[in-house]
Amino acid sequence: MNDNRLGTAVSPYLRLHADNPVDWREWGPDAFAEARERDVPVLVSIGYATCHWCHVMARESFADPEIAELLRRDFVAVKVDREERPDVDASTMAAAAAFTEQLGWPLTAFMTPDAHVFFAGTYSPPTPVDGHPSFRQVLGAVQDAWRDRRDEVDANAASLAGAIRQGAQSAGSADPDRGLPSRAQVHGVVQALDQAEDREYGGFGGAPKFPSAPLLEFLADAGTDGAPGARALADRTLRVIASSDLTDPDGGVFRYATRRDWSVPHYERMLYDNAGLLAIAPPAQARGIADFLRDTLRRPDGAFVAGQDSESTIDGRRVEGEWYRRPLADRARLAPPPLDDQVLTGWNGLAIRGLAIAGARSGDDEMLRLARDAADAVIAAHLRDGHVVVRSSTAHGTSSAPPTVEDLGLFAEGLVELALGTGDVAYATTARSLVTDGLAGTLTVDPVLVAAGTGTGEQPQTALRSGTVALASAAVTVATLTGDDAMRAAAVALVAGRAHAGVDRPLGHADALGLTLALHRPSREIVVVATEPGAFRSVAAAARRPGTLVVTLTPAQATAWAAAGFTLLESRDALDPAAYVCHDRVCALPARSADDLATQLASD
Repeated sequence: MNDNRLGTAVSPYLRLHADNPVDWREWGPDAFAEARERDVPVLVSIGYATCHWCHVMARESFADPEIAELLRRDFVAVKVDREERPDVDASTMAAAAAFTEQLGWPLTAFMTPDAHVFFAGTYSPPTPVDGHPSFRQVLGAVQDAWRDRRDEVDANAASLAGAIRQGAQSAGSADPDRGLPSRAQVHGVVQALDQAEDREYGGFGGAPKFPSAPLLEFLADAGTDGAPGARALADRTLRVIASSDLTDPDGGVFRYATRRDWSVPHYERMLYDNAGLLAIAPPAQARGIADFLRDTLRRPDGAFVAGQDSESTIDGRRVEGEWYRRPLADRARLAPPPLDDQVLTGWNGLAIRGLAIAGARSGDDEMLRLARDAADAVIAAHLRDGHVVVRSSTAHGTSSAPPTVEDLGLFAEGLVELALGTGDVAYATTARSLVTDGLAGTLTVDPVLVAAGTGTGEQPQTALRSGTVALASAAVTVATLTGDDAMRAAAVALVAGRAHAGVDRPLGHADALGLTLALHRPSREIVVVATEPGAFRSVAAAARRPGTLVVTLTPAQATAWAAAGFTLLESRDALDPAAYVCHDRVCALPARSADDLATQLASD
């Protein structure tokens, strides 16, 4: 009997498996209670809707009635969407690292009924290949160990869970006296990255090659902070990404290239990669990415969905990459690859941030409009009274998955940048509420992970800006706007441990290093108050660097910001136009023209 319970799931990835003969359950206490009652292990299979190898394993193994029968008899099978449940994915990844260095998706983990991992791997083929066992063989070996070496399985699982618990506690316990790494230490990271550059093809390392937007943004920040060669290194990498096969003719960027020369992309396209690159890409590249977000990932309500699949159906066959290899004119006659239609609060925050920064920098009002529309859509659907209550939603409803620090941090940071770029105080007020929530540590923790003691918190990020760092960044900006020094101190404490880790391992903590540079600088504020900001806006935007806040307002908006408690804007509505260059909220005499502002900034 098929007892698959994914038919009512919100997640698009889970719905893709609703017709499998496997008796899938969603993650939750009920699945583990069933395993405890039956005394069987839990198979936890983690992936996401646009994951090519997840599709392959589904066709090869999860659609196989004989494998489905093995799973029904000897396991409780649980499907997890890593986008919907990053907490479960992070915990399982931490455990899986004990069994394989080739981490990725699909991630296949076997757990005790207490949710302790005792074996894990990634994709398994249907038949043995080059020494890799088949999925059927993996299931048999796991079942043999469960039946014949149960004491060993339980002891190893408990030991691994203890190691994860200890690691999570160490990562979460910041030394209040340690502070941040020095600017010299952070600049030293740039030298190490310069040595690691692929001199022939650009970027870093061999195959596969990733765009690594957080790393490139750190290099751009370090360049404006005076680190020799940092900006040039970022620009070289951005140019090769833009000119390589990694960038589609429609402007969208694929998740990674499978070869060292940036060729043969892994064709799925994720919102987070493209949104992250927007914040640092040169104008033409940013415009192409914005067009892709607008034309492909944008819903009618303005929110952005999570990604576009690598596979499409052509001539009745499901094939990877073929649609993307066709000329743009030919694509219009074919059904495009499907979308992962999940709207994620955090990922939309990242897109809002990128669009707001790129739009303000280039004076592109459409980018600001796209950012505003996305913010309004997510606020309406995922927030209540200024608090995030929904992480994920689709046309099928809202997910029960709890919001994470990614949602609070990335969305708060996106709203801050949107407020600074548009002058709309409502976005700043909501961002302040989210920062307050995030610093208060009120997020819900999954009950299964709590009981197992294996909640890891947010893990190092390579492709996606860290929610923890974004929360700290938004807190610094709100503190500058309000004069709340305690909030700035909380931000330092939040990011310090990650920044020290980044000195040795920059790929996973590059964003923390960028924020560290901003925190080392005396705060500089550039406030433009003008009914027609015109040239003021471009001069101020060009002065953006770590530690510099740029805000452009009309006199009426300045009045509204001051009334909302953003005290930096008090008494800034008397002159129109005027621009103020301030250091730690102490401002010089107002500049009455763009030329005067440029002169003040040149001597700063």
